[in-house]
Amino acid sequence: MSFTGTLDKCKACDKTVYFVDLLSVDGITYHKACFRCSHCKGTLAMSSYSSMDGVLYCKPHFEQLFKESGNFSKNFQTSKIFN
Repeated sequence: MSFTGTLDKCKACDKTVYFVDLLSVDGITYHKACFRCSHCKGTLAMSSYSSMDGVLYCKPHFEQLFKESGNFSKNFQTSKIFN
């Protein structure tokens, strides 16, 4: 008997996720190593992440996003334009 894998694909890298490396968050499958903050690329834990519209953030960057933009939009402002 051989193990053929699963049909689950990681949302971050689109590769097959095997059971030993599977992390399921809000019904979305990730490799444990692919579960990272979209801003700083730091590894996330189930107890220390936030998600907005499917985009993952560590807690500090999720809070920073709110402080910078005044709302929870998906993008950090890289520079301010003055007229």
